[in-house]
Amino acid sequence: MRLDLLGLILVALTVPTAAQAQVSGDAVKIGVLTDMAGVTADVTGKGSLVAAEMAVREIGGTVLGKPVQVVSADHQHKPDIGTGVARQWFDVDGVDAIVDVPNSGVALAIQGLAREKRRIVLYSGAGTTALTNEQCSPFGVHWTYDTYAVSHGTASAVVKAGGNSWFFLAADYAFGQQLQKDASDVIAAAGGKVLGGVRHPLNTPDFSSFLLTAQSSGAKVIGIANAGNDTINAMKQANEYGS
Repeated sequence: MRLDLLGLILVALTVPTAAQAQVSGDAVKIGVLTDMAGVTADVTGKGSLVAAEMAVREIGGTVLGKPVQVVSADHQHKPDIGTGVARQWFDVDGVDAIVDVPNSGVALAIQGLAREKRRIVLYSGAGTTALTNEQCSPFGVHWTYDTYAVSHGTASAVVKAGGNSWFFLAADYAFGQQLQKDASDVIAAAGGKVLGGVRHPLNTPDFSSFLLTAQSSGAKVIGIANAGNDTINAMKQANEYGS
């Protein structure tokens, strides 16, 4: 989470907006809802927490005379755990804003709760475009990247370079599903074809059967629609299979 993200949170909390967000108590509390031990822990997790704490120190630790506090929790990539934490934070602990949320399924669940509770969430880890399309909220800010940007930047360039037949290996949750759909739309619009796809469980250690299915499709391109350690493991194993 970049340091200027905290500035955006503080502006949202202290300036009257259509969302009418307010500081809930005697401190500005920011909750880093993240992945501490799972598939995206290396790119979020403790790093996101440290970044938030650094940002607080950089702005002097207070806003409008109130101290800024940072708390954190691990959603374990489970929407029910994520919403349970968020509800506790909003209803009991006085958390004013949630940040990070590196899982699109968790993020979509949090989006509805935050709208109900009129609390701010800034997503820097989730990628699905549903956060700004079908489930857009005045209390949710989608930060950093989304599946539209990723698919349009990559798939269109690969098709133009000759990669006009694709087979997808996608994570079986909101992010992987949305990325596969968005990329498939780009491929079709550019004149390419999607020959099929398989979906794998989150944080799977073995991609062999999925890669063999992709190879047998005869596609020129295997589109890997996942993230974090899933991407690393899929690419390592694809190299072993000569994919």
